[in-house]
Amino acid sequence: MDFTYSEEQQMLADSLRRFVDTEYTFEKRRRSAREGASFDPKVWKMLAEMGVIGLTVPDNYGGFGEGSATRLVVQRELGRALVHEPVIPGGVIATEVLNAFGSPAQKDTWLPAIASGERIMTTAWLEPGSRYRPESVCTVAAQTQDGYVLNGIKSLAWHGEVVDAILLTAKLDGGDNIGLFIVPREAPGLTVTGYPTIDGQRAADLKLEGVVIGKEAIVGLPGQGLTALEHGLDHGIAAMCAEAAGAMEKLIEITAEYLRTRRQFGQPLGAFQALQHRMAAMLVQKELALSMAYVAAQALDETDPAQRRRMVSAAKVAVAKAGRFVGQQAVQLHGGMGVTDELEVGDYLKRLTMFDPLLGDSDYHVARYCEVMQG
Repeated sequence: MDFTYSEEQQMLADSLRRFVDTEYTFEKRRRSAREGASFDPKVWKMLAEMGVIGLTVPDNYGGFGEGSATRLVVQRELGRALVHEPVIPGGVIATEVLNAFGSPAQKDTWLPAIASGERIMTTAWLEPGSRYRPESVCTVAAQTQDGYVLNGIKSLAWHGEVVDAILLTAKLDGGDNIGLFIVPREAPGLTVTGYPTIDGQRAADLKLEGVVIGKEAIVGLPGQGLTALEHGLDHGIAAMCAEAAGAMEKLIEITAEYLRTRRQFGQPLGAFQALQHRMAAMLVQKELALSMAYVAAQALDETDPAQRRRMVSAAKVAVAKAGRFVGQQAVQLHGGMGVTDELEVGDYLKRLTMFDPLLGDSDYHVARYCEVMQG
């Protein structure tokens, strides 16, 4: 896979950078997060018009039909600006699940609406005590003559408050087979409780009490839900790796500018060799993270699911480690100012810290990597 930017990709990256510089400033992002939404419909509409949401939606469904290499370009730029909107849960994970496993009717209904920004979808697969394992499911889908009745609890549904529908997993009739279902957020019996996460975004817990859905709501074949979910999550992790690399890149630029302007003992802080060494170490970790983001993007083209999982998990662990290092070093290099709310350096640290637990923490992905290698 060639990750050298094409002319079209460079133009897209440039337009996104202009957009975040003018329309998604630090002040606007902070205001959106503090007002409790972390979602701006106007920003979402602009992202859809720029092709960000429907980037990998096939062109016959109103999207652009691009691949993972172009998505890396987009997510890298969004990461630089810490964009809060649910691009990854809706425009990446849900889109890839429907692309690969959705029925023709589901694709006709959802993909054009997702690409245009009219409708948003997220996933809900975590449960209390599941420890990130998607196969650990207690929610039950009891089959009826006309469809299914869902009962159970889901945790940490990314942007679950603002979406139109949720892709969630449930055991079929309490057995071992797992199904993946499209559940409208306004479905009777579904209670959505939202809350903020440490990085200024939003998540929600779901309680399903006798939620009735039709047969057409199941994605893929009955019992194929786990395969479909993991397919989407791997695409989401690859997008997150690119986003984290972009955030590290911007954070290093912010820190370098601070060291050039802040003076101590009659000279800029950047003149001190010890601080130069620390900046160099941050740059090395950022380049490592970007390289692993390339690995994750390339893994999505692997025909062997085990090889894809191995490469994606390795990238997730490496990028999480690099993100923690870069974020913590940036705060320390800012000194006392680094822990104040006036600077955006703390926002980047929080986002890079939150990267680890999202879509499976490092412990889970190390274990998944080892399972693949042993297999």
